[in-house]
Amino acid sequence: MLKSMTGFGSATQEANGLTVTAEVKTLNSKFLDIYCRLPRVYSDKEVELRNLLTQRLERGKVELSLNVTRLTDIRPGVTVNRPLVEAYVNDLRNTSQSLLLDVSDSDLFKLALQQPNAFNSEVSTASETAASDWEHIQLTALEAIRKCDEFRQQEGHGLESKFREYIQIIADRLTLIEVQDVKRIPAVRERVRNLVTELMGSDEFDQNRFEQELIYYIEKFDISEEKVRLKNHLSYFLEVLAAEEANGKKLNFIAQEIGREINTIGSKANDASIQRLVVQMKDELEKIKEQTLNVI
Repeated sequence: MLKSMTGFGSATQEANGLTVTAEVKTLNSKFLDIYCRLPRVYSDKEVELRNLLTQRLERGKVELSLNVTRLTDIRPGVTVNRPLVEAYVNDLRNTSQSLLLDVSDSDLFKLALQQPNAFNSEVSTASETAASDWEHIQLTALEAIRKCDEFRQQEGHGLESKFREYIQIIADRLTLIEVQDVKRIPAVRERVRNLVTELMGSDEFDQNRFEQELIYYIEKFDISEEKVRLKNHLSYFLEVLAAEEANGKKLNFIAQEIGREINTIGSKANDASIQRLVVQMKDELEKIKEQTLNVI
């Protein structure tokens, strides 16, 4: 399945008084390049988010933005142990009265707060809340990643249609080249015959040179092998395009091989009509190469 490297996905979810918005944007890149924009309180979770992005998005420049808003009141992780503090205040008041000291209630309260166990720590409750919040944040991020991947698949479907169109145009031009090549061969044969006649009529006729010239012209003008290889490359491109593991790098490599055969046909044909068709094929091939850079 073909996927584009360009994509976007966003998700917003609310749960337990927490609103989470996640956005994922992806662009072209030779490698996987991840940038995360997170609230500072969740900065220690960046590695975990990076792993999720790596597993799902594979390649490209990826940017994740996370926004977290709490709608309900936040409970403190530490609370006053009211019964004990009240007992401390009463005891301190009774002590000050027995010593005939004039101590204000605010001072007594401050002293009470400094006594042992004046505060209750709710570490377990805070830990449970943080775990619940992170689970909610993670699910929201996964939904945004899923939508981005879905966007990439849709873009990839459009790219696949374009690739098939470009390949078909090249194949059509190759068919026209084959037709023109049939017309070209008699002209080449006549040219070789005239050259052979000229050589044999010369007083300085050299049999070895004659054979070399003959082989040279045969190899120079014959494009049969190039046509066969080009057909094979076009078929292989479509085969990879339809494969489940289709990827831009492999398609780009095949496109380079297609270009090599097209260039050779153009240089060996020595025919104006064929060279015009070759230029048209190159134009379509450039479109293919450009688009393969946007495929995962």
